[in-house]
Amino acid sequence: MSEVVLSRVSKAYGEVIAVREFSLTIAEGELVALLGPSGCGKTTTLRMIAGFILPTSGTIRIGRADVTNEPPYRRSTGMVFQGYALFPHMTVAENVAFGLEMRRVPKPEIATRVQGALARVRLAGFDERYPKQLSGGQQQRVALARALVINPEVLLLDEPLSNLDAKLRHQVRLEIRQLQQELGLTTVFVTHDQEEALTVADRLVVMNQGVVAQVGTPRELYEAPATAFVADFIGKSNFFEGEVAGPGLFRTRSGHEIRFTGAAPSGPPVLAVRPERIRILRNGAAAAEPNTLPGTARLVTFLGPTTESIIELDSGETVAVHAPTAHLEGGAVEPGEPVHLAWSPEASLVLDAADRAPATTSNGG
Repeated sequence: MSEVVLSRVSKAYGEVIAVREFSLTIAEGELVALLGPSGCGKTTTLRMIAGFILPTSGTIRIGRADVTNEPPYRRSTGMVFQGYALFPHMTVAENVAFGLEMRRVPKPEIATRVQGALARVRLAGFDERYPKQLSGGQQQRVALARALVINPEVLLLDEPLSNLDAKLRHQVRLEIRQLQQELGLTTVFVTHDQEEALTVADRLVVMNQGVVAQVGTPRELYEAPATAFVADFIGKSNFFEGEVAGPGLFRTRSGHEIRFTGAAPSGPPVLAVRPERIRILRNGAAAAEPNTLPGTARLVTFLGPTTESIIELDSGETVAVHAPTAHLEGGAVEPGEPVHLAWSPEASLVLDAADRAPATTSNGG
């Protein structure tokens, strides 16, 4: 395993800049997820680390070696592609052995290493099968074995679970995480799925329009997003548009005054509140805390472990509230029921709204 260092890496295609001034140090044995919407530059960044794309500027180092302009076969990286890229005319064993053959590893050693790699991904005995005879999850494991069999210093995963159904995705991502930790492999995992990223990564790199929006642990990005874009992309948030009316006071466009803690941004502000930080008060009760707003329940959705309630405020704004289903006293609210919403100032996040995508529905009044 090796450290990976990207220093001010950029990639331009003519006038279009896919990645701009990307800098990041990935520690030995760390799993970092590159996360963001389609077109944000995450896959381009991964392919620059792999050597399939050369950067327009900047440097890439793996361990002590500057690999910025080296071809893929001169980098000690193993890559799992989104579509697995298995050779359909080759058996499982032949697919896994391909990288070793290209490196001119002696045949007896190839056989031993292939068997070891297949056992590691729980595919012992599948040697003579062809990709078409495998399930999606099994094909993914073959691709992973092929990447691991060369004993790479860095493992690169390009949306490796996107072709699997939801249940299998959950199972395989846990297997990948366990295997990565057992081997101590430095790993870069590209995904647009926030749940995947939160589950497997030591750190997240959220990208937006070719630049890094924020880097941090999953908990840091969820609890302390730097911008409205990050708050919107990692988890769910209710957003209120308006202005900072004074120290610790946010006034929405509809006139509601909401208390918050912490510093206000220098740019245009937006106030965000996570749905699980809001309490629903019933039977005419109003909390004796700063942020209490009257509303009416409009839609209640059972989501298994949680229940989502959509509350319409008197201003017409809608707010989502998530509560553990098992902890709902007296059951869920009923559509049309008058309620109050309450949350602490600490739950109010006043963030820079400059990079937030336009909302399809607004809490701004």
